Amino acid sequence: MFILVAFLFFAAGLFIFLTQHGWRERGTSMLLFFLSFIFLILSMVRLVGPGEVGIIVLFGKVKERVLHSGLHLVNPFASVVKMSVRTQEYTMSKRRGEGAVRGDDAITALTSEGLTVELDVTVWFRLDPEEAWRVYRDIGPDYVRKIVRPAIRTAIRNAAALYSVNDIYSANREKVVEDIRKELEENLKPRGIILENVLLRNVNLPERVKNAINEKIAAEQEAQKMKFILQKEEQEAKRKKIEAEGIAEAQRIIAHSLSPQYLQWYYIQTLKELVNSPNNTVIIAPFDQKLTPLLQIPGGK
Repeated sequence: MFILVAFLFFAAGLFIFLTQHGWRERGTSMLLFFLSFIFLILSMVRLVGPGEVGIIVLFGKVKERVLHSGLHLVNPFASVVKMSVRTQEYTMSKRRGEGAVRGDDAITALTSEGLTVELDVTVWFRLDPEEAWRVYRDIGPDYVRKIVRPAIRTAIRNAAALYSVNDIYSANREKVVEDIRKELEENLKPRGIILENVLLRNVNLPERVKNAINEKIAAEQEAQKMKFILQKEEQEAKRKKIEAEGIAEAQRIIAHSLSPQYLQWYYIQTLKELVNSPNNTVIIAPFDQKLTPLLQIPGGK
């Protein structure tokens, strides 16, 4: 637009300068030349916004460099195509309105057992700023449809084929995601696309398979519970055995320490406690020849 205006001003100024010779006409032609120069400068200015890069295209040829955010002066005859380098997300989901494609766009894949699963996936990626010119030249601005979407579907199906339903549904879910991430990086990086993350959001299984997995998981949890109970009972049995052994040892020691002299002394001490108790008025204490207790029994009131 600016280059066209600059050309018109320049042509008008040149026409006046060549056909008119008065000072006033010459002044008008100089003004037109000045305006054409201003518009020529404006036609060279290109603004690239934040989160974008500019690809220079001159006469159908893509320049092997990019313009980063800011103001730039470029050939006025060149066009600048802007491409986003911000993080983008591509979602394939079973739910309507949630994915990039309207309707059910979940990925259907076969597991190692040949069972069918549906996977909801979100992939975060962005365009490599320094490779944006190559992406535009070799693929075009619709690189998401041409490259990203097919690469995601292929990587997920290849990874799912290596694992069982149980692995994908529970145990090795992170390993599945890691395999998907590695294959996507290998496919996207040479194309100038940087992979940031892969989110395996949901796994939809056939109802009978889901029920079988849930039953298996419940059985495994019950087995772990029983194992814990058995370990607990075993520990309790060991504790009781140690306790019984301790009691038996204590009884053995006590039995060896109960001499006749100790029993006589203990008998006398017990009688003393009974005699001194305010609740007793009569005490009958049997004794033999070896034990003659001397008791002073307080009289009752």
